Amino acid sequence: ALPQKGHVRPGEVLFGTDSHTCTAGAFNQFATGIGNTDAAFVMGTGKLLIKVPATIHFLLDGELPKGVMAKDVILYCIGMIGFDGATYMAMQFDGPGVSSLSIEDRMTIANMAIEAGGKNGIFEFDLQTKAFVDFRCVLNNTKSQYSPVFKDKNEKFVKEFVINLSRLEPLVACHPNPANCQPASRLGDIKLDRAYIGSCTGGKLTDFIAFAKIVKNKKVVIDTFGVPATPEVVRELQNTIWEGKSIWQILEDAGVQMTENAGCAACLGGPVDTFGRMNQPLRCISTTNRNFPGRMGHKNSEVYLASPATVAASALTGKITDPREFL
Repeated sequence: ALPQKGHVRPGEVLFGTDSHTCTAGAFNQFATGIGNTDAAFVMGTGKLLIKVPATIHFLLDGELPKGVMAKDVILYCIGMIGFDGATYMAMQFDGPGVSSLSIEDRMTIANMAIEAGGKNGIFEFDLQTKAFVDFRCVLNNTKSQYSPVFKDKNEKFVKEFVINLSRLEPLVACHPNPANCQPASRLGDIKLDRAYIGSCTGGKLTDFIAFAKIVKNKKVVIDTFGVPATPEVVRELQNTIWEGKSIWQILEDAGVQMTENAGCAACLGGPVDTFGRMNQPLRCISTTNRNFPGRMGHKNSEVYLASPATVAASALTGKITDPREFL
């Protein structure tokens, strides 16, 4: 919601009491999660002492092929370095491949920096960043002045990786951690009980659009839940019309159980009556961000993390499915 409301600006520091505050790194911000005590200190003094993190460099090249999404990019990165491979480090994403990624793609990637233990994830400032931030600041009458940060000429990294986006394929992070990644094409023997699309990672408008394109005029065969990340996403889904139907209606016609109560919902488990929560030891494929035991409810449930496209394809078959089979 912060980006939609015009509260992210390049070059600024953003502290939030949620570990996925790092999402705002997509906008060339230093954004990181803090605890309640630190938040109280910030609110009282306007300051916070933190250690400057070392940086891991991810140079992105090429363009994502059909059926591969930003979620697959960050799962690939976490799979390479491990779910603790960037502990208290900055994950810097730049290179010619970034220009092919939308702002929401970048949000997905920066969002899951914390799943590798990262202090933050950050992207270079470019014209896409400027267009989004300027529009949202004007729309919401928020502060419109900012000073982007750029790479140092003599920048140093603790590790460097070059990722050719065009060579990636749909991935799934298998139970029990986000680094346990395998190609979706190799996991077709894993049967599922549930599918879930939502959260700050996978509940954005473009996430639901990618999902809807696959399930349109089809029926899911397992319980499938949809939770938009923000009220604005709810409105966009209900007001965007495809061939006489809203995307919201297309999803419901496909058998997706949708809720207008935007937010986190079952991503972090919650009370037993939380929408989409697993109260039994089920197996779920999800667009969310964490799959440690008990994350989405029952301690013996299993969560498989994947892109919206992969989750949609899997909801149609009842087993983990490469979305390219439907494209």
